[in-house]
Amino acid sequence: MSGHGRIPWWQPRIGTEEASRIQAVLDSEFVNDGEVTAEFERRLAELAGCKYAVAVTSGTAALYLSLKAVGIGPGDEVVVPDVTFIATANAVSMAGAVPVLADVDAKTLSLSTDSFARAVTARTKAVIPVHVSGRAADMEGIARIAEQHGLRVIEDAAEALGSSVRGRALGTFGDAGCLSFSPNKTITTGQGGAILTNDELIHARLRALKDQGRPVRGTGGADFHPTVGYNFKFTNLQAALGLGQLAMLDARLDRQRAIHRAYRAALAEVPGIYLPRFDVEAGETPQWTDAVVEDRDGLHDHLLSVGAECRKFWLPIHSQPPYRLADERFPNSTRVAAKSLWLPSAFTLTDAQVGFVCEQVTGFLRRRQPATKAVAAP
Repeated sequence: MSGHGRIPWWQPRIGTEEASRIQAVLDSEFVNDGEVTAEFERRLAELAGCKYAVAVTSGTAALYLSLKAVGIGPGDEVVVPDVTFIATANAVSMAGAVPVLADVDAKTLSLSTDSFARAVTARTKAVIPVHVSGRAADMEGIARIAEQHGLRVIEDAAEALGSSVRGRALGTFGDAGCLSFSPNKTITTGQGGAILTNDELIHARLRALKDQGRPVRGTGGADFHPTVGYNFKFTNLQAALGLGQLAMLDARLDRQRAIHRAYRAALAEVPGIYLPRFDVEAGETPQWTDAVVEDRDGLHDHLLSVGAECRKFWLPIHSQPPYRLADERFPNSTRVAAKSLWLPSAFTLTDAQVGFVCEQVTGFLRRRQPATKAVAAP
């Protein structure tokens, strides 16, 4: 074990600001989806530079409701990258549609535009690009293909709060963008998510879908329900926690960028490891710092043995039983996901802890140098 204490992969932090706001909601005795939720939504829209934000129960719910809001349903196909958390595909299944998996770009771990283009059929109605670890997917290329085929674009920006490219927030390039506030995100509300959009009709549809078909908040009694809807409301209690977390957002994003810069500087010339690029100087912000490592499992076990927590990448979705397909159809995701992990990335890490992790990574991989070829960009 190190002399630096536990080095967390991620660590939520909740303080007095959140406690004060939650207490105010408790004192009000109105803990359901209300004015505090509306304030949280306004703050999210302002941060993202978009017209609307709709808070819901989870990032998965955000994806599902976005698909429903743009008319996706049974018989439709939705293209999903093979390397993402399985919730992206599950949300498509929830909507009654068929997730069509496409391979990823080996350098970015995001949806390959070539694979996306090949996956489009006459039944394809939408695509869900994922901003893996907060790194922008190729939105320009994806948008071009989507426009050619008349497809809706729903961004999975669950890991991209505060990340931007060309001065534009991720999650605001498509018809809708979906955020997550689960405990391993930059801000957390326990569980929760939100949908960003600039489209007035989509916004109105989302409002009804999240609240039993009501276009505006009702009384629970003699309300008009013009359409079918569900219950995906986001409570004032959650919103109070989120507003308190947002007060710390800029400092956390700054720290996440600094941690990534430190990793990038220390590990750039180390054999056996490659850090997919973040353009932090241009606005991209790592939710976590990911790495492609020739001996991923060995490094993972070594870091754990010295008290540095890390996390292996998701298994490719095509390897999961509900969506099983042959490895040969996904050469990049099959090869790269098995070599990828997230380094300790908590915004609570000290410089000394990050330095210790770099020393451990460097030492482990240099000791294995005869058996481990340098990993250049895949």
